[in-house]
Amino acid sequence: MEIFTNAISYIDLNSIIAIFAAGLFGLFVGAIPGLTATMAVALMVPFTFFMEPIPALALMISVGASSIYAGDIPGALLRIPGTPASAAYVDDSYLLVKQGKVNRVLGLGLMSSVIGGVIGTIILALAAPSLAQFALKFSSFEYMWLSLLGLSCATLIAGKFITKSLLTLLFGILISTIGFDEFTGQARFTFGFVSLYEGVSFIPAMIGLFAISGAIEYYATRYKGQNPINTDITELEQTKNSLNLFKGIAKPLIKRKGSILRSSVTGTLIGALPGAGADIAAWISYALSKKTSKTPEQYGKGSEDAIIDASSSNNASLAGSWIPSLVFGIPGDSAAAIIIGVLYMKDMQPGPSLFLFQPDKLYAVFILFLIANLALIPLALIVVNFLKKIIQINKDILYPIVIIFSMVGAFAINNSPEAIIVMLIMGVIGYFLQKNHYPISPIILGMILGPMLERNLLASLTKSDGNLIAFVERPVSAVLGCCFLLVVILQVWGIVKNFNEKN
Repeated sequence: MEIFTNAISYIDLNSIIAIFAAGLFGLFVGAIPGLTATMAVALMVPFTFFMEPIPALALMISVGASSIYAGDIPGALLRIPGTPASAAYVDDSYLLVKQGKVNRVLGLGLMSSVIGGVIGTIILALAAPSLAQFALKFSSFEYMWLSLLGLSCATLIAGKFITKSLLTLLFGILISTIGFDEFTGQARFTFGFVSLYEGVSFIPAMIGLFAISGAIEYYATRYKGQNPINTDITELEQTKNSLNLFKGIAKPLIKRKGSILRSSVTGTLIGALPGAGADIAAWISYALSKKTSKTPEQYGKGSEDAIIDASSSNNASLAGSWIPSLVFGIPGDSAAAIIIGVLYMKDMQPGPSLFLFQPDKLYAVFILFLIANLALIPLALIVVNFLKKIIQINKDILYPIVIIFSMVGAFAINNSPEAIIVMLIMGVIGYFLQKNHYPISPIILGMILGPMLERNLLASLTKSDGNLIAFVERPVSAVLGCCFLLVVILQVWGIVKNFNEKN
């Protein structure tokens, strides 16, 4: 009870203001096709430098939750998902809107997202402390296997792009080796540049990969007549400007309460897998919903059940992605990777020690998750009609603002112009990778988990005097090793299957 009381004391007016301000920003970014929730989180980083830890985390939590929901708006009105997490049910929402059910669709998506977020928060609050107690018993052997498992999971969910995901993952690990070797003190891959001695910061790299690459893609295609948004202005003008998003949605939500719970739990568990994220959670929950539905033929043709289940799952996954981030320092998705950087900057090093030495701040984070999800309801009611018009915004105005925010954010990390150079280089790399269908999220995962893998591998080899049997002598270490082996087998099977299909 004392911890809970202390946690409440951390949540002041600044935290509440941060939640609502970031919520509005997240709704704005998520409603614009092409701007992802990860980009919204990345653009918020500069503001956290000047804030206390709890308001800074409130900012990051709120912008993630609101931008995921806002992605439903262009998906429903234009059949263009605002964020990848909205892609799973975009056909259903769009066809329902064409039937004149725009407010019903947005209302169902809103309440499903809030309910899923609340359930995910409850699971986070219950599961994370228990896992932390378990993680306290981990040695370098377990952390070595855990980091390997986290790295491999990023390619496991990559679908037909397993090989490309593996290559970008290895590229991220390679970048993580730049700088001083912790064990030998030797500089690696610095090429004589003093600015590289401390390594490549993953936050400028993250901003470049997601924000700058998006801007480059826009400017590279705008002169080729490739307009990704074909806005039917007449159709948009026919949508009703009403704040009544809740009319008639109680019955389908109550009817689907069991499936909402299932989808929320599924989303939380998938979010806890490193590299998975809200889009994977939405697709899997959509598939499960269709498989268990009595009317599967309606899916893809205007199913409210699909919207309810997938929306609750993608918001629940946000809380799930914080479980490995807080307990092990392993990001559940790209946005969680950025937030780990913010935790480090605020002297809240992720891991079991966070639960021991700063439990009050941790429970404050759980409360912030709850508030941020509930805050979506009044925020959406206030701005939903305005957001219907935002999706038509001219990107010639938007992307220069994105670039300015990105440059300020990269520079403000340590007042280093080299960080801007890193951001721009990674932006160019990210553009060419995505153009050739290489996923970029594994790069960030490799940059974060690469040092963790190297540090624990070398420490384990030192302690065991090079004896490899020591890596599987401890029960937990042996189980994690078997899990890693299973993932590798599945990956090899996927690569062989894709090769056989091409031939």
